[in-house]
Amino acid sequence: MSPDRLTGAHGIGGAKDLPLSPELAIAGAVAALTVSFIVLAVAWRSPRYAGAAGGVVLPGTTRIVDSAAFRMLLRALGLAITAYAAVAALLGQDLLTNPFFGMFFVWWWVGLVPLSLLLGPVWKAISPVRTINLLFARLSGSDPDRGVFTYPERLGYWPAALGLFAFVWFELVFPYKTELDAVRLWCAVYLAVMLLGGALFGSRFYERGDPFEVYSSLVAKMSVWGRRDGMLVLRSPQANLDTVEVGPGLLAVVSVLFGSTAFDSFRDSNAWVRFLQNTPAFRDHGWLADVANNLALLVFCAGVGLVFALGSMLTGVDKATRRVDLPDLFAHSVVPIVVGYIFAHYLTYLFEVGQQTLIQASDPLGDGSNLLGTGDWSVNYWLSYHPTLLANFKVVAVVLGHVVGVVAAHERAIQLLPKRHQLTGQLSLLVAMIAFTVGGLYLLFAA
Repeated sequence: MSPDRLTGAHGIGGAKDLPLSPELAIAGAVAALTVSFIVLAVAWRSPRYAGAAGGVVLPGTTRIVDSAAFRMLLRALGLAITAYAAVAALLGQDLLTNPFFGMFFVWWWVGLVPLSLLLGPVWKAISPVRTINLLFARLSGSDPDRGVFTYPERLGYWPAALGLFAFVWFELVFPYKTELDAVRLWCAVYLAVMLLGGALFGSRFYERGDPFEVYSSLVAKMSVWGRRDGMLVLRSPQANLDTVEVGPGLLAVVSVLFGSTAFDSFRDSNAWVRFLQNTPAFRDHGWLADVANNLALLVFCAGVGLVFALGSMLTGVDKATRRVDLPDLFAHSVVPIVVGYIFAHYLTYLFEVGQQTLIQASDPLGDGSNLLGTGDWSVNYWLSYHPTLLANFKVVAVVLGHVVGVVAAHERAIQLLPKRHQLTGQLSLLVAMIAFTVGGLYLLFAA
């Protein structure tokens, strides 16, 4: 049993969950993207967010958030949650009722998205690896922000992209992911790599190499919290999104996030399930089915990157810039698509299995204790009992994410492209966005 089947609530739920016409939803989404582009072409002809100079400065809030006491409190919170999870992982029973599975697959992975949307870069603030690195540096008298070497900027976000792929591979296709030893090993390797990277390259490694910090920080760009000259400001998510720091591998990061979520829908689709069950080689040799899923995950992630890279390169600028720079320069526009699709795909899972994990967390050792007082709670299945509302929310989340992505791409195109290509240069990107929308909604209904 996969961890995403702990209660059968993972994923999008399929057609029974979506009492809408898929053809109507897809047609409406394509129309929304096309109309959005036309409106932008007519009404948005000069950059609005370059430099992100706007926003309401919050000096009082900045003093609180940046105070040593507040930061220490957040670090202590991160360490406390990590220690609690470690107790369940090391001393708890090797059963799916062990809350460590839910903490790992639900709270840590899916829960980072709403938390980062509401509060900003949460993982950077509470990251236990940053805190442990800080403690080691204090003991050795070194600077935690500076390592032995300078982080090679040519690596960019590639370490984070590899880390994210390692996680989604483990979650989605690794056959032993429900065994406690396997999850413990993954976490131990993550901890070792992060501490070694921090010691060698300092805090810059976490900004580029920690998959969860990069994931959380990108999603946080869709929040209303930003920074200007070190001060905390309130500004529109669209303006925040324009401040994403571009670097090599940024497209790879968003491609893994989007591609893996799409694959999670695809592997539950009737067509894929029937294909694996009705093909004698896959039916008789389970390892071949695992190989097929591995290849499909890789194809989805690489396919997203390839489609978007082609869409961003088919513009009227010089060939070198088009090939090397544009894919990463426009990659931030995929972030709202990722956020929208994650909400559409994982909302029920987060709401229901997240509650179940909180209930199980009260008994981390499986000995009948009720340490948090939540052991006698029951899961609220309100969302599953309102399928029409849930269906509408999921379709709106996908469409809204793509519309915001179109706006972000339009803003960046106006900043970068020559005037004669500012609109025509976006047509290929619009086609890529439409392809993502159609594919995402098709998978939403197909599972």
